[in-house]
Amino acid sequence: MREIVVFSGSGHRPFAQAVCDSLGVELSSVELTRFSNDCLQAQLQANCRQRDVYVVAPLAPPTQEHLMELLLMLDAARGASAAQLTAVIPYFAYARSDKKDASRLSIGARLVADMLVTAGAQRVLTMELHAPQVHGFFSVPVDHLTALGVLSDHFLGQDLSDAVVVSPDFGNAKTATQFSRLLGVPVAAGSKKRLADDRVVIDAIVGDVEGRRAIILDDEIATGGSIVELLDRLSEQGCTSAAVACTHGLFVGKAVERLRDHPMISEVVTTDTVPPPAGWPELEVRSVAGLFGAAIERIHAGESISSLFDGVDPALGPPQPRLFD
Repeated sequence: MREIVVFSGSGHRPFAQAVCDSLGVELSSVELTRFSNDCLQAQLQANCRQRDVYVVAPLAPPTQEHLMELLLMLDAARGASAAQLTAVIPYFAYARSDKKDASRLSIGARLVADMLVTAGAQRVLTMELHAPQVHGFFSVPVDHLTALGVLSDHFLGQDLSDAVVVSPDFGNAKTATQFSRLLGVPVAAGSKKRLADDRVVIDAIVGDVEGRRAIILDDEIATGGSIVELLDRLSEQGCTSAAVACTHGLFVGKAVERLRDHPMISEVVTTDTVPPPAGWPELEVRSVAGLFGAAIERIHAGESISSLFDGVDPALGPPQPRLFD
């Protein structure tokens, strides 16, 4: 694996180190300099010439800071004659800005996709995009990973006889349905209306939750407002308790105090795509660094990424052969 070179921004170095550990390579150094006028500069401290270069940078808060670091590192690697340049973005924050649903509204996901390609990215490796259509915003290949297998492994060791998977909204219902199949339990979903970035209303639950223990699945939890609103509706319909699982656990604002001490929540499970919050030792963090390492190894060797998810998620797994008359 000596031809692989991995760099990391300041956003989540422990994750990048864990990816390197799974690959058996060193995490190469980057010197990030801030000038007196607040401009950033990135200098890569390892040879990139004709190497397979991976720049690891989740777009966690402060998002704009980490995005700019990523763009500068990509530009530096391209200028240093990298043979193949991949942006590894475990958490692509701008995937939430995927449509124009109001007048004169920017579409941030498309803009950031264009910026990454302009900076030199020839491939993007990411996980659990908030909206799958963001794939189409890139003019370079996108390898999209899922944490469903990692999260389901956490729950498969438990008694699930009275469990039900619950999606906070219909947009996530397809993923929740696949998760419920992996666990062998029924599925339900909330009917959600978003009033503001941190204010939602869930006016109904579709599915039977009475007398059951909920496993709430979401792709991302920021302030926790949707989860608390969902818990209120589940309690009204006779749900006994709830575990909360998500891929990207940002837990910003009042999220930690909202979820940590909620009487209905038995546990909160997330992955390490973003740094975990301080002051929450009970938070269960499942690592996906090995999954990213396996994906990088397959990209480097020209092997299939989709085979990693055979039996986990049909949408991401290899296409099945069809028989025609």
